[in-house]
Formats: sequence, structure tokens, C-alpha cells
Amino acid sequence: MSSDSIIIERLIARLLSTAPVAPSADSLVPDWAPPRPFERPPVPAAVLIGLVKRPEGHTILYTERSPDLRAHSGQVAFPGGKIDGADAGAAEAALREANEEVGMAPADVRVLGYMPTYYTGTNYLITPVVAEVTPSGPFVPNPGEVHSVFEVPLHRILDADAYVRLRLKRGGEELTSWQIDHDGHKIWGITANLTRQFRELALGEISA
Repeated sequence: MSSDSIIIERLIARLLSTAPVAPSADSLVPDWAPPRPFERPPVPAAVLIGLVKRPEGHTILYTERSPDLRAHSGQVAFPGGKIDGADAGAAEAALREANEEVGMAPADVRVLGYMPTYYTGTNYLITPVVAEVTPSGPFVPNPGEVHSVFEVPLHRILDADAYVRLRLKRGGEELTSWQIDHDGHKIWGITANLTRQFRELALGEISA
């Protein structure tokens, strides 16, 4: 068994087997505090943390959002978005979004489990869906949503030296986030924080 396969088997044992139940609104703490309290419930969303099987080893799939989008334009993100009423749950939403954004075929995906929800300072409650992907074809960006698609080797994601602390200012408050630089791409903010949490879970440094 390869080292990647061992990591994935250990990861499966540490992931949640079903999507986490949404916490009560009064118990949620966002990753940064907005200047005014939210006046509406959090928006359920899901992202796909896809471990792509390649001959040289597994990689993690990322997208660079289109510069024409109103929100988070040009930023690096996992495939994902809002959970629609027609979605059966977080996994179906994440796979639907991955199909719409990069043409990932749902049949190519094996859902491994779920990470705990992540609450953002923009009032999104994100469920990370972790899956192994055996691609039957290339990933093709949807130009209306995605500018480009790239992959980062799993061994780099697991390397603590790949992460640096990033200091940000929001509403006059100084915040810290993780950042990963890879092949000209800067992964930061929510995506980097989720990547770091994935790393810690994969290595057994935290538990779901």
C-alpha cells in the first residue's frame, strides 16, 4: 500500500461519516467578527476537498475564481457553493458545484467523509466534503465562474513548512490566516484555513 493510500485510510477513520448537524446560531463563532451582527441565519454551503489520483501520487484540487465575479473574484477556492433546496445534502451540493465549475463527473468521486463545519465572517456555514477523485477526463473551468484549475501535491499540503502566517486587517481589526504559495498561486483566507485543518486531521493532530 502506498504512503498516500495509508494517509487516506487513516483520514477516513478520522472524518465524520455523515454531514455534521448545523450548530445553533447562538453558538456559532465566525472566523472574523463582522462590524455588525448578522440579521439573517447563516447560509448553508459546501466545498469539495478533492484528492485527485495521479500516477505520481494524490493531489488536492483548487480553482481560481473568475475575476468577473462580484464576490471573492480572483481568489483561490475549493469547488463549492450554496446548498440548494434541491440538494440532498452537503455531498450532493459539493459534487454538483464541482461538476458545474470544472466538469468533474460525479461518477468519478468517492466521498470519504466530512470535516466539521466552518463559519465565515460573511455568514456562510461551510461543510467541507472530503473525497477521492479518479478523473475520467481533464478538468475544464467554466469561464463564467472559474478562471483556472490547478492541483497541489498532497505531500506538499501535509508539509508544515508550506504554510506561513498571513496578517490581515478587517474593520480596523488585525486578523491572522494561513497562506500557501504554490506555482505562482497564493492560497489564503478561508481556503488556506480549511486546507490547514485538513492537514491536521489527516496527520491526526486534531479530530473531527
